[in-house]
Amino acid sequence: MTTDAGAPWLVAGLGNPGPEYAANRHNVGFMVADLLAERIGARFKRHGKAQAQVVEGRIGPPGPANRRVILAKPMSFMNVSGGPVTALRDFYKVPVGNIVAVHDELDIDYGVLRLKLGGGDNGHNGLKSITKSLGPDYHRVRFGIGRPPGRMPVADFVLRDFSSAERKELDYFVDRAADAVEALVIEGLERAQSAYNS
Repeated sequence: MTTDAGAPWLVAGLGNPGPEYAANRHNVGFMVADLLAERIGARFKRHGKAQAQVVEGRIGPPGPANRRVILAKPMSFMNVSGGPVTALRDFYKVPVGNIVAVHDELDIDYGVLRLKLGGGDNGHNGLKSITKSLGPDYHRVRFGIGRPPGRMPVADFVLRDFSSAERKELDYFVDRAADAVEALVIEGLERAQSAYNS
């Protein structure tokens, strides 16, 4: 799967809509998307053809490395993220190889990043929904949240806010994840992996 340098990129930060979910571990994709929008200097607006909020802009230095990017936050709830992402793919004519899903990852330690192309969903319902709609060949920026403590159910863990100890470093890790997304879009997967896969 190759990317198309001339086509736009679609970066979908995954999460759940509504203030009650805003600070949850499951919403770290939204947090990264919000920071990327802030860097572009634009605000999310509801899209007319998809159940999502979007920002359109460009990232990267002037010249051939500059990329058109659509940032998206699906507003359909995590488990059915595939519908909005597919609608945006169709509307903006984005090849699957230019789609990036930013999401929380249980099997990686808190704050650790892993960038990859394709693969399974590892039980993540947002990815499961996107893969069902698009196939598996899109990029993922996986933001580690660690495993739940003790016998806490996974659903309870991901739908809780980051702990006070985690919040001390959260801004730094979200900033680093946004850097990783920009590196992926501008420089390609291999360079981004070598810089950010820790």
